[in-house]
Amino acid sequence: MGKELAGKRVLVMGLGRFGGGVDAARYAAQAGAKVIVTDKASENQLRDSISQLSDLSAIEYHLGRHDPEDFATADVVIANPAIPPDNEFLQIARYHDRTVASQMGLFFQSCPARIIGITGANGKSTTTTLTAHILENARPNASKRAYGKVWLSGNIGDRPLLTILDQVRPDDLVVLEISSFQIDQLAQIGMAPKVSLLTNLTPNHLDRYGTFKAYCASKESLFSLQTLDTGDPAVSIFNAEDPIARSWFARYGSQRGRVCTQFSADDIGSETRARYALPGRANLSNLAAAMAIARCFGVSDPSVEDCLSSFKALPHRLELVAEGKGVRWYNDSKATTPEGTMVALSAFDGPKILIAGGYDKHTPFGELGEKIASGAKAAILIGQTVRMIADAIGGAPGGQSVDIRFAGSLAEAVELAGQLAVAGDVVLLSPACASYDMFENYQQRGRQFGELARRVSR
Repeated sequence: MGKELAGKRVLVMGLGRFGGGVDAARYAAQAGAKVIVTDKASENQLRDSISQLSDLSAIEYHLGRHDPEDFATADVVIANPAIPPDNEFLQIARYHDRTVASQMGLFFQSCPARIIGITGANGKSTTTTLTAHILENARPNASKRAYGKVWLSGNIGDRPLLTILDQVRPDDLVVLEISSFQIDQLAQIGMAPKVSLLTNLTPNHLDRYGTFKAYCASKESLFSLQTLDTGDPAVSIFNAEDPIARSWFARYGSQRGRVCTQFSADDIGSETRARYALPGRANLSNLAAAMAIARCFGVSDPSVEDCLSSFKALPHRLELVAEGKGVRWYNDSKATTPEGTMVALSAFDGPKILIAGGYDKHTPFGELGEKIASGAKAAILIGQTVRMIADAIGGAPGGQSVDIRFAGSLAEAVELAGQLAVAGDVVLLSPACASYDMFENYQQRGRQFGELARRVSR
């Protein structure tokens, strides 16, 4: 794999402090390219990512800034998904007729296996992981064409895309979580998965897209760019409970060469629910989505039920991290949108103490304020958005009954929660915001919460 890069001058833009560009740099170097990594961060800030490439001597690092000359002279620029398509340095590369590529695009262009792509505003990580778990452990009926190994990757943590390419075989299945940023990169090469699924759509990343309409247009490319073939139709799967997803189902459902289906949490019967440990209606929707994909590959519902007990909640997604003195502490740090936090609040009955707030992505908090006002006894707020969330709660019916506290750190917030909590309460970290104002990422935020919660609950 990667023969198209052999002998080329490849510039990897954005190594990232958590290895976002490590996969691309390794792929290009092992393909025989002359690799330059450029990142605005310093060598010290990137030391963990650089250490992952220490066995490759052919990589040159240009750190602390981006040099326009690098972009003008590279044969190929591989851009990190976080870099907007209209970035000034990418514009320099295009002006000089250089190829601008992406990790996701390179994967799609070289992957020999069938690809299942899952996107949405909320629930996509759980749905993607659950889909891979079901396909791996619940094999298809004999009447359906069997498949080989199931691969899980994409925008889902430390599972690199490009470094698995030489192991993927044509009869395998690749299950990918795909972000809107990665969809934008696929749109540049006009490609999409053969099987695509949308979990839901709510406002997100408005700091990049500007409007919800533009964000939705990005997501829709995962379906509008699917290749239509009556002999091997594209499969498009939508959430019947989401209004935009329903409109897309109506739009694409009549097209020749495409099979459209819908799913709903109501699809999940009582026997299946009894074997499924994840709390809340949103997780039932995630299961319904995964089962809709599994049926496309001949997996029966009873076969799915048999493997559900071995599936556990993902870290930082309604993860029970501590329990003591009759209080349960849940880490939902992955909830970086107001809608994600609203889903988390709905997952539990009884009194709830919410810890929320963080980096401002310019998303509205009105509906979240109403949900907190009607479903939480206390809200402890941290980060840039404390005043906006507090105002949303105070302006909602019943908001005056919520005990609103401000904390200067997550440690202070957890300490306050421990003082307020009594037996029967749930303390929920579900920030509704990104983490970048106080933490390096949501994982660090979640890990710190777990450590603090275990200490307080002793």
